[in-house]
Amino acid sequence: MKYQNKHLIAILVFCIVQYAESQINLITNIDGRETISLNGTWNYIIDPYETGFYNYRYGERNENDGEAYWSRTEVKNKIDRIEHGYESPYEMQVPGDWNSQKEIFEYYEGTVWYQRNFDLKHIKDNERVFIHFGAINYEAHVYLNEKKMGTHKGGFTPFNFEIPKDLLKNEGNFLVVKVDNKRHKDEIPTVNTDWWNYGGITRDVNLVILPDNFLQHYALTINQDQDIKTAIKKSEFELEGHIKLFKSVSNTAVTIEIPELKINKKIIINGDDATFHIKAKKLKLWSPKNPKLYDVSLKFNDEQIKEKIGFRKIETVGKKIILNGDPIFLRGICIHEEIAQDARRATSKSDAQQLLAYAKDLNANMVRLAHYPHNENMVRLADSLGVLVWSEIPVYWTIDFKNETVLNKAKKQLEEMVVRDQNRASVIIWSVGNETPVHEARTDFMKALIVKAKQLDDTRLISAALEVSNKNGLHKVDDPLGEFTDIVSVNEYLGWYGGHPNDTQTASWDIAYNKPFFISETGAGAKGGFHADKETRWSEEYQEWYYEEQINMMKRMPDNFSGISPWILVDFKSPRRNHPKYQEGWNRKGLIDNKGNKKKAFYVLQEYYSELK
Repeated sequence: MKYQNKHLIAILVFCIVQYAESQINLITNIDGRETISLNGTWNYIIDPYETGFYNYRYGERNENDGEAYWSRTEVKNKIDRIEHGYESPYEMQVPGDWNSQKEIFEYYEGTVWYQRNFDLKHIKDNERVFIHFGAINYEAHVYLNEKKMGTHKGGFTPFNFEIPKDLLKNEGNFLVVKVDNKRHKDEIPTVNTDWWNYGGITRDVNLVILPDNFLQHYALTINQDQDIKTAIKKSEFELEGHIKLFKSVSNTAVTIEIPELKINKKIIINGDDATFHIKAKKLKLWSPKNPKLYDVSLKFNDEQIKEKIGFRKIETVGKKIILNGDPIFLRGICIHEEIAQDARRATSKSDAQQLLAYAKDLNANMVRLAHYPHNENMVRLADSLGVLVWSEIPVYWTIDFKNETVLNKAKKQLEEMVVRDQNRASVIIWSVGNETPVHEARTDFMKALIVKAKQLDDTRLISAALEVSNKNGLHKVDDPLGEFTDIVSVNEYLGWYGGHPNDTQTASWDIAYNKPFFISETGAGAKGGFHADKETRWSEEYQEWYYEEQINMMKRMPDNFSGISPWILVDFKSPRRNHPKYQEGWNRKGLIDNKGNKKKAFYVLQEYYSELK
């Protein structure tokens, strides 16, 4: 990974050294901890005027305000006035979006209050209890037993709060979450997107039981400084990593074990974090052809965490993307976190299995998870299936690039994404945004995100989906942000947004950067089951023709052409798509329609990818 800007390199080196100063409080590998699931049936109140949060003077209610919707409701005698409550049949399932569960919510954007009770017995004196949310879209206020735990913004990344011991009860803990999915100009993403704004508690909720001090998060990867070909030849590798504890310690050991590699190493920690290196012999590298995962165990005091981790090296050398020392071509496809047949947000392991099975059937070796971090189920399953992953934060279109507060929100979402998935071998690309307009403030904003990404993790490639200009058939790629990304990625739709599919026959490309070039989107819409001649828009035949011509153009691309991820695997819901016959609230660029049927273009791309294999 080579940068042309020497000043940026100096910043990156400094930031990598400063990694330990990261302030994120996220607990990772929830599956490897002692947990109590709070998934299931929750009660709700729909509150478009936020009556439960603000009084009639529009001031935030305090904790002693019995009319606040985080307050218990108890009628002690018939004269009591109670104007809210949580009862059947006002119930929804968690995890899940509210839009697909109740007809009244389909287009709703606003506040919904979620509530459930839980019991929690037998917590020891030396244990801590956290509540962990996989994601809530978008703004969450969390209350327990009428006390506020905290607030989080960001619809696609996890967060957690510690529950004070004196607040917990053995029985009947009263948990309330205010969820607000309204769009705002100064948020990430902003008001204008091209996907459905699903609201709700969309991912798992867990109570996490932990020792007084514990492993908060950690990473273990291949050392990026070693020559991977030499390491493979000698079968001698070096692993590197870091450990973050919840509290500082003095001269205390964390033991890392990888039984299959006969590794048992003690890492001595003074403070709350440490970096380390481990020699490993006869290690089998993770790849799409051999998605090898090792059982890794970390022991600290009385706590033991187990996780499956794969090891691989991803880098760029000149014009090529290199995986484990060999060039690789990314046969990708874009995916939204949606189960189209049910018109809902994907939430479960079986949902992830459905989406990645489609991608595998396409002969894809890579998925672009657009345009936000997807459920952790997706990247963990990608690890086991050998599917490479592009993961992205929703810096999308025209956010407020001049606003320092917005930049900090983007950095926070980036950090939450990276920390959650830093041990996933499948994730090879962090993306800092999509189709952002070129101007100085935007480039400075995006460059700051690249610096932050390198600070957090220098073991993966950094990119962003850029736009390309087309003048008289010449596709010019010269966005100034391309100087700072590891690969240059662009979205192009020649034959759908402008021109006709056969215009690709005379198209040429001028790429300003001597680094790998990736087509991060291309595609055309088709209503599943609508058939006509190939020149009829919205027909499966038009989409098929579009892909045939695109593939012919791909075969003539410059020698730094390193992959493609067409838009998109499956039709998805979007309020922007309003043609009454062909769209009906759906973006129809999917290779699979919203009923689960493969369109004709699916087989065109499937064959091309089969040839590339």
